[in-house]
Amino acid sequence: MSTAAGIPFLDLITPHEDLQEELCGVFRDALGSAGFIGGPMVEDFERDFATYCEARYCVGVSSGTDALTLSLIAAGVEPGAIVVTVPNTFIATCEAISQAGARPDFVDVDERTSNMDTEKLRDYLERDCFFDPRRRKLIKRRTGMPVSAIVPVHLYGQMADMDVILELAERYGLVVIEDACQAHGAEYYSQREGCWKKAGSMGMASAFSFYPGKNLGACGEAGAITTNQEELARKVRMLRDHGQSKKYHHEIEGYNSRLDAIQAGILQVKLRRLPLWTEQRRAIASRYREGLEFVSHAVGLPDEPAWARPVHHLYVVRVGDRSEFMNHMALENIGTGIHYPIPLHLQKAYAHMGFRNGQFPVSEKLAQEIVSLPMYPQLAAARQEEVIGQVLAFVADRDPLYNRMVPLAMAAAR
Repeated sequence: MSTAAGIPFLDLITPHEDLQEELCGVFRDALGSAGFIGGPMVEDFERDFATYCEARYCVGVSSGTDALTLSLIAAGVEPGAIVVTVPNTFIATCEAISQAGARPDFVDVDERTSNMDTEKLRDYLERDCFFDPRRRKLIKRRTGMPVSAIVPVHLYGQMADMDVILELAERYGLVVIEDACQAHGAEYYSQREGCWKKAGSMGMASAFSFYPGKNLGACGEAGAITTNQEELARKVRMLRDHGQSKKYHHEIEGYNSRLDAIQAGILQVKLRRLPLWTEQRRAIASRYREGLEFVSHAVGLPDEPAWARPVHHLYVVRVGDRSEFMNHMALENIGTGIHYPIPLHLQKAYAHMGFRNGQFPVSEKLAQEIVSLPMYPQLAAARQEEVIGQVLAFVADRDPLYNRMVPLAMAAAR
């Protein structure tokens, strides 16, 4: 029987209703001061978000895409150079690389985590590239182009294996820019440093998105760059504001990528709730695992290595007959999503780069099986039990071997 009220994939209404008075106060403050661009609201948010990420500096910009683009430019990634990333991410990762004047190239992902496979990265750097002592650069053998940077994507809110990535980058003289657009507050245990590290604190710079559906979302477009390097932060501040070091003094040609003060004020209000929201997401992820572990042979659950403390921007499972599964959930008024259905190397936008089907088999396989279940802090336990129950019911209808035992699992989930 269908769930009468329905369970949305994402609820952006409830948190804004709960925070309505504070959010409206931000708007009133901006109207009263006419401080719409820059100013104290932006500076206060930059300070507090840097502290939250355990980074020295934060620079607010207009989107997560711009955050990654400006990070690459400020880090000195030269036009025409290769930037290595993964094919199973949103296109903004590659757009930023291209818009910085560089060329994206890919290594496949680890099937367990969906993040960059560090052994494949090692193979790429050691087998597909060579060090040119004359140019003092790592060169890709097939194209003769220099390799300049690595952009690991902390997909779905779980950090990539950063120790290995940073060690390889140091060995070959490469820049590391974290794509942390889905990973606000995610943590990684660094054996190199002997402590937990936050997303946004490990690479030369890190890009965050505050698109409304993110764990920390604005009421519009917004983004930020975190870094521990003062000079890089200075360059980004100029780049976001037409290359100005001060008004009408343009040291370089820049961009119009400033963070609106109202969005910064909204983010400041929400940042105070983010630790609670993160714990609520982790509790929801734990309930999913407890309720679905019994059928993990049919519904693959996300892997969480011991070195990871994810923030569960998305809760992504794997189902062999995905279309049937999504149809089943839709009939029960339960929202689902796919993140992402076509790997970037197979997108029409990158057909000119000559990638072929089969080059990145793990990403291609995942793209056929992944399904995102409802995940947001306000998802009540009782509603989540309905989601779990319908996943179990779907498996029961198609798996006679487990059909007798599934009702017991459904009861345990409650």
